[in-house]
Amino acid sequence: MGSHKHVIVRLRVKQIAESRKMNRATLARKADLNYETVHRMWSDEPQKDVSIITLEKIARVLNVAVTDLYEVISDE
Repeated sequence: MGSHKHVIVRLRVKQIAESRKMNRATLARKADLNYETVHRMWSDEPQKDVSIITLEKIARVLNVAVTDLYEVISDE
């Protein structure tokens, strides 16, 4: 069996959205995402399980590259 590599990232969704005067509810609606999903991604806490599809939706709404939405904290 192959091993899975996990990367821990810190999301910058909150900072970027707030710089565009956008709150969680508006971002969730415009990105067609569940509010709880956006709420979880709004946190400054390091994250392991982040869907690239979700990041793409958020990036499109915020008009940034997906790579602008996170910084890598560590590789496990």
